[in-house]
Amino acid sequence: MTLRLTREEARRIAVRGQLLTAERPAGIVETIDALTIVNIEPTAAIAPSADLILWSRLGWPYQPADLARLVEEDRAVFEWGGFYRAMTDLPLLLPEMRHRPHSAQAREWLAANDVFRREVLTRLRAEGPLRAADIPDAAQVSWRSSGWTNNRNSMQLLEILVMCGDVAISSRDAAGRLFDVADRVYPADVVALTDEEAARERAERRLTSLGIARAKGIAQPLEPVDVGEIGEEAVVDGTDGVWRVDPDALDGLAGFAPRTALLSPFDRLVFDRRRLEEIFGYEYLLEMYKPAAKRRWGYFALPILHGDRFVGKLDAKSDRKAGVLRVHAVHEDEPFTDEIRQAVDAEIQDLARWLGLDVLGSPAA
Repeated sequence: MTLRLTREEARRIAVRGQLLTAERPAGIVETIDALTIVNIEPTAAIAPSADLILWSRLGWPYQPADLARLVEEDRAVFEWGGFYRAMTDLPLLLPEMRHRPHSAQAREWLAANDVFRREVLTRLRAEGPLRAADIPDAAQVSWRSSGWTNNRNSMQLLEILVMCGDVAISSRDAAGRLFDVADRVYPADVVALTDEEAARERAERRLTSLGIARAKGIAQPLEPVDVGEIGEEAVVDGTDGVWRVDPDALDGLAGFAPRTALLSPFDRLVFDRRRLEEIFGYEYLLEMYKPAAKRRWGYFALPILHGDRFVGKLDAKSDRKAGVLRVHAVHEDEPFTDEIRQAVDAEIQDLARWLGLDVLGSPAA
């Protein structure tokens, strides 16, 4: 039987799946486990994306140093493919690692540089963790591309070996990432899953975190936004086609507890722009890559969630030298009510306090 949902119900399922209700999660590992992935985009106009994503769920108790400890010391969280992930998800990624690299160019380049590959693994085993800059470029064949990776052979090799599961990211700091052999970062006692088992469980976990998704969506290089035939079939009023819904999410609709949140532009709730427009009726685009004169909302504008609706964008920037969070504008998609204005203002103040800054500007004015 196909379920029929209102758009409000679909929004609430999506918000609840992303842990953005008043019922906040207990800790960092629990949050990453429930979200399945946390984006590591380092752009820090306000704060790095991973920190914003975790702060928006956990609030003031979250501190970046706690995440670093979980990655570097406890090994409860690991980095792969540009995302932080709970280490308990490693078995779900290992089958995909076995099939890396996917591109023929990378496979051929890796084969041509087999001596270089073995030398790097030997050096990491003896001296690691190391930065890419610590590894001499001894490539037999140089990597060619039209982008920034051209001729950056040590870094390109490490990137490929991480994706293959031979090397792992041990830690990162202001200077970048440190790499080590994978068996010093990943646990040894990992359950072996088939490709099919891992793919199905990843899809199940993805649907739980999203709440509602398409069976088939736009292809993504690492983390899909679709879920196949997992979950229950549903239609949503005002949208075309069929959706897939996490059946457990339906039980929480009656007790939906709203709050206001400022989200990273890389937050999973806004990542799929098509889904964002269909379910939330919200137009959003990250404008950091646009010339300043062509920006509508700002360099790193944060989507503003209020309850189960997106109501605007916050254009702000951290000025740590001056000790302030500069609020350039609060863009209202529709005129704010007094209640929304007060809630958004309070959230901006909370963000500034968490950053250790004062607010400069006129939030929600």
